[in-house]
Amino acid sequence: MLLNVSFGVGSTLVVANLYYCQPILIQLSTSFHVTYDEVARIPTLVQAGFGIGLLFIAPLGDILRRRQLILLLVVFSTTLTIGLAITNNLLVFEIISFLIGLASVSPQILMPLAADLAPPARRGSAISVVLSGYLLGILIARVLSGLVANFTSWRIVYCMSIGVQSIVLGGAYMLLPDYPVKNRDLSYLGIFRSMAKYIVTEPLVSQIMLTTWAASACYTNWWVTLTFLLGGPPYYYSTMIIGLFGLIGMLGVIIVPFFGRLLDRLVPWWSVVVSTVLLLMFQAVQAGAGGINVAAVIISCFGLDVFRQTQSISLSTMMFSISETARSRLNALMVISVFLGQITGTSVGTDVFVGYGWRVDAVLFMAMYVFQFVVLIVRGPHCPGNRWFGYEGGLEFWKILPSKQSQLVASDDPENAECGQLAVVCSEKGDAKWGAEEFR
Repeated sequence: MLLNVSFGVGSTLVVANLYYCQPILIQLSTSFHVTYDEVARIPTLVQAGFGIGLLFIAPLGDILRRRQLILLLVVFSTTLTIGLAITNNLLVFEIISFLIGLASVSPQILMPLAADLAPPARRGSAISVVLSGYLLGILIARVLSGLVANFTSWRIVYCMSIGVQSIVLGGAYMLLPDYPVKNRDLSYLGIFRSMAKYIVTEPLVSQIMLTTWAASACYTNWWVTLTFLLGGPPYYYSTMIIGLFGLIGMLGVIIVPFFGRLLDRLVPWWSVVVSTVLLLMFQAVQAGAGGINVAAVIISCFGLDVFRQTQSISLSTMMFSISETARSRLNALMVISVFLGQITGTSVGTDVFVGYGWRVDAVLFMAMYVFQFVVLIVRGPHCPGNRWFGYEGGLEFWKILPSKQSQLVASDDPENAECGQLAVVCSEKGDAKWGAEEFR
């Protein structure tokens, strides 16, 4: 747990690099003597660098030693941040911002490592802690950057970032285990061939990517259009009050890891389906009364954050169960889906909200939740990996408990013992659902 928490804290502090620039764009415009349109390129370049890093750097975790790779990336981003703090040239600032986005993918290397280090029965708990840290980084960065820049200068924001990343570097050097390489014979080009192969030949990968894309679009649309909703009629809230709604999101993120043990016991498919249905319900609250009563906005804000995170943890657990030796590549595919969903949610959500209002926007993204539900139910929780449709394997809700496996393995009945061994193998593959009767 200490290692998982350290991974989560490290993810919080590293992913913050992607969002420090957003609250200080006006100050950057004044400092560089340029228009708002010109500084608006900076967040886009940071996100573009991050997206390219997800595709070309994060999968390296399957062919390189992850401790050394993560340390190198943190050193690289820390050194580059010094350039952001001292430069007086906008072009240099933009180039460095892009490179920092490229180097800030270490949380996406940490997450597969946490899944590898965790026992199969505790994998959901481990992922929930690291993912919570990642989401907290997104929320905390905006708050810290805005507060520091408000009372000092935008350059102090990046000086703070240098200090924070130096702490991450020291902690990573002391705590990161030197986990062995799993794919010594895999080439760099082989990474991309195998990723494409997973998309085409593994129905579960396609199912998870489609669900993740739509879920990310819905979640991003919520937070982007929330500012427009609360700043206009009937609320007319100030920027500070709108910012406080981020605390509701943070509360939702913080409480989910406390349910990690429950997620460990549930079959992940069921957890995703239940979360998706609840997300649809909270989006319906927004569609019904979001622009009428602020209580509806608060309820939706909390519920959407809690169950989006629960959904994401369970989807990650499903993805990591596909292959023990390809978790970095599989995680990269999943996060690329998140990235594409963010682009969809931002562009489509903004256009619909501005053109047609908050209610049409909320109903549209209710339809996106229905789409996720349909994608999920075409394949059952235990459908064989080569089947695109069906419910072979049943509808088992709970995973077989490790204690039950141990009882089967230790049984005097040779048939029970053999079945118990098979149950343990299935558990290690992330597909534990059978007891002795089913194996007979």
